[in-house]
Amino acid sequence: MAAAPQETAHQLEQSVRQVVVGQDDPVRRILACFAAGGHALVEDVPGTGKTTLAKAIARSISGTTFKRVQFTPDLLPTDILGVSVLDPTNQQFRFRPGPIFTDILLADEINRASPRTQSALLEAMAERQATIDGTRHDLDGLFFVIATQNPVEFRGTYPLPEAQMDRFMIRSRLGYVSVEDECAILNDQIEKHPVDSIEPAVERDQIIDLLTAVRQVRITDEIRSYIVEIVSATRRREDLQLAASPRASLALMRMAQALSILEARDFVVPETIQDLAPDVIAHRLVVEPEARLSGVEARGVVEEIVEQVPSP
Repeated sequence: MAAAPQETAHQLEQSVRQVVVGQDDPVRRILACFAAGGHALVEDVPGTGKTTLAKAIARSISGTTFKRVQFTPDLLPTDILGVSVLDPTNQQFRFRPGPIFTDILLADEINRASPRTQSALLEAMAERQATIDGTRHDLDGLFFVIATQNPVEFRGTYPLPEAQMDRFMIRSRLGYVSVEDECAILNDQIEKHPVDSIEPAVERDQIIDLLTAVRQVRITDEIRSYIVEIVSATRRREDLQLAASPRASLALMRMAQALSILEARDFVVPETIQDLAPDVIAHRLVVEPEARLSGVEARGVVEEIVEQVPSP
């Protein structure tokens, strides 16, 4: 593989890290999700930099569009997808596109919207298209969704259904930064927010080439079989009500290929699969109620499976 995609990934990562301080590992995973053509669910408490991360990615790429939707209980599907309005000059309906027609979309506090509004994202995320008033509209461009939700506040929220959780390639957390990094954040924002000073680090065409290059990263038959063994092991667990589907296997493969580029490799190693498996698989699982009461968690199940399945 040519060095150009790896250099593009490095430049993008360095640009984002200028603003999102002390969260290098989550940033790299979310950028890998972006490069893999997936969507990310960031589950974390307020104030940890989720919005800043989305803005930093958009501003680091020349020629991209960024939109943010604050999800609330009264948000309607048309507020996301768009609506046809009557043009009084010619008495014809004209489509007014919603915020989903963008390169990078921040769906902030997605679990605050009604299930009907949440489901409006399903077709778009899975098929890169939206059907409005019976007409299909293709979502051209990069179309990367970063959705956020607060894991500790449940009043007035609607948990995402399993079908929508499965549309996210990864679920990640940013977490709190160290005391030293938090002091650096304060110093950086004495006069203005550093995200306002970001200059584009890469071109849009370079990102498109990066997305293409991800699929060319070498992955052996043994590694692919290893991925399938890990995912299929969830279907043999009696403490799971819902196991992972083949979409999880595909997502894990694509994420591993993308992360390999960010780590300056042109091939996938088993350690990458082991590292990514909990973030890629756990949110797709549903633990049996009895097992949940006993303290079983989906992430722990995946970590246990990774330890049990022999590495190639």
